[in-house]
Amino acid sequence: MPPAAEPVTLADAKLYLRTAGPDEDDLVIALIRAARHLVEAASNRLLVSQTWRLVCDAWPPGGALRLPLSPVIAIVAARVLTTQGPPVPVADGALRLEPGSDPTLLRVAGPLPQPQWPHGGIEIDLVAGHGAPTDVPEPFRQAMLMLVARWFENRGDATGHGDARLPADVLALIAPFRRARL
Repeated sequence: MPPAAEPVTLADAKLYLRTAGPDEDDLVIALIRAARHLVEAASNRLLVSQTWRLVCDAWPPGGALRLPLSPVIAIVAARVLTTQGPPVPVADGALRLEPGSDPTLLRVAGPLPQPQWPHGGIEIDLVAGHGAPTDVPEPFRQAMLMLVARWFENRGDATGHGDARLPADVLALIAPFRRARL
C-alpha cells in the first residue's frame, strides 16, 4: 500500500521551484511521487511508512529470513493459509525483528503453524519506512526536490541513454544510506 503522504509536500516543492500558481500542481505532485520512487529504488530504502505483505512458501531454514524491505518498523500480522477454513494466525511474539540488522532480519522466536499450500502459504504484513513524512532524513528530501526541479525545468529534453542515470549530486545525497546488494 503506498504511503498516505509524500516526504515532500506540494508547498515545499513549489517553494523550491519558485512557482506559486495552481496551474501545474498536478504535474508537480506527479514529479514528487516519481522522485520518491526513484530515490527509494536507488537507496534500497522506503522513505515513508508503508504497509507491505510478504508472501513465502515455507518458513526460513535456520529460523532467520533477510527481508527485502528496509527499514522495517513492525510486524503487523502473520498468518498461514490452510486448504480448508480460515487462515491460522501466527502467535504474537513467534516472529521478531532483529534490532539493528540491515537488511532487516526476521527471526523465528516461537512455534509456528506449518503452511498447507505448496506456494504462497505464508503471509506476513509489515510496516516499513522511516516513519511519518517528517521523519524522513533531510538528504532524501533534498534529493527528491533536486529531481523534481530537474524534471520540471527539462521536460522532454532527454538526449540519450546517459540521461537515465541519477545526477551525481543526487547520488551523493543518498549514498550514505544505500544498502549494497551482493
